[in-house]
Amino acid sequence: MAKEQLSVFDIFKIGVGPSSSHTLGPWRAAERFLKETDINTIASIQVNLYGSLAKTGKGHGTDIAVMLGLNGEDPVTFDTSTLHSAIDNITTTQKIKLGGQTEVTFTPATDIIFHKKESLPFHPNALKIVAILTTGATIEGTYYSIGGGFVVKDGEDASTTKQHVTLKYDINDAEDLLQNCMGAGISISQLVMENEKAWRTQQATVKGILNIWRVMQECIYRGCHADGILPGGLHVVRRAAKMNRQLLKGKPETNLTEWVAAIRQSGTDFTSIMNWISCFALAVNEENAAFGRVVTAPTNGAAGVVPAVLMYYHVFGKQTTDADIVKFMLTASQIGCLFKMGSTISAAMGGCQAEIGVSSSMAAGALTECLGGSPSQAMQAAEIAMEHHLGMTCDPIGGLVQIPCIERNTMGAIKAITASQLALQGDGEQMKVSLDAVIKTMWDTAVDMSSKYKETAEGGLAIKVPLNLPEC
Repeated sequence: MAKEQLSVFDIFKIGVGPSSSHTLGPWRAAERFLKETDINTIASIQVNLYGSLAKTGKGHGTDIAVMLGLNGEDPVTFDTSTLHSAIDNITTTQKIKLGGQTEVTFTPATDIIFHKKESLPFHPNALKIVAILTTGATIEGTYYSIGGGFVVKDGEDASTTKQHVTLKYDINDAEDLLQNCMGAGISISQLVMENEKAWRTQQATVKGILNIWRVMQECIYRGCHADGILPGGLHVVRRAAKMNRQLLKGKPETNLTEWVAAIRQSGTDFTSIMNWISCFALAVNEENAAFGRVVTAPTNGAAGVVPAVLMYYHVFGKQTTDADIVKFMLTASQIGCLFKMGSTISAAMGGCQAEIGVSSSMAAGALTECLGGSPSQAMQAAEIAMEHHLGMTCDPIGGLVQIPCIERNTMGAIKAITASQLALQGDGEQMKVSLDAVIKTMWDTAVDMSSKYKETAEGGLAIKVPLNLPEC
């Protein structure tokens, strides 16, 4: 079997909330089905959701994502302010325009079926799209949303979904990464950039990363200026905007640049900085919960950790340059790749350790390199961050990516910074627990974990908080 090859843009993807596995993945699966089918021959279409997609699909917006994907919308460019009106139009007219071209009858209440008591063997996040053609024949496609917006078709090897290239450095695990860095006398980010050249020019990689950072910053800014109640029925009040106003203490600002300047003037004591880190993370995940535009890092549910830590470095560290941002993102992506290849980044497979834990590990390693740490220190920081997320369950109340998900991003960001500081004060070459060991341990823990704690809303906080919500 060919080894999976991953790029920085596989780990960081622009999309729409609230979930990379339950929203972005099914959205991409719907798009893919249409690309593999002559849409002009389709008379009707039906979507079947299984496992975790069925159990928490309503709360995660899986049905919304599938409809938008079938309707020809792109999650990268779709105007999220029109989301509810677009869905209302499909529901009211009972029509959907496949690929934005071919209109067919579609009734969401009956044409999207939630098989809550049935799972497919390959992965808990499964969907089957069935189309009846104008000839009367039936075609279908079964897809698995395996975390982080990655999608594979039934019977397909994930390593074959992307064109294989010749990478300068062959990385299978953290030990490979460390040995290659030491042998070449380069940093993690330098190694990753060399490998990225197999797909595109260095200039294109830099441009793409800076665009990802732009989307992250815009998401933080929007979230820090949006009041209201999050959708879904939990009536969760958005907190980031209120925190932003309190922390700014009346300092005026009208755009992102002025806002960053105002934050720098608002105080740099320990408490203020801690509050701002939490505010950044809250802002992203409140936007995510509200079907806003976010960046998977490596997932939507954990989308706030990496941006919060990078914004902390950008605002309260040295005056960062584009090169610093690129270094951070490249290093973070490589650590995410190690977890993707050696374990999982899917909460439906591994619980929240696979999302918040991985994102915290990514941010810790990246921050460490940017603060002058060696490759071994960066990997030690990544290990420390994950070590203290091991066993974390995914138990979303009401099947929504809100409680405990939003607050967990603040904790993941703080843990990442703490892990970085611990690693920078030590000698990474003398660490007792390797990054490979913690990645393997995370997977073993995931295998042992009850399915109740894997994004099914059947255990933990999800069943301890009494709610009167629509069935999720």
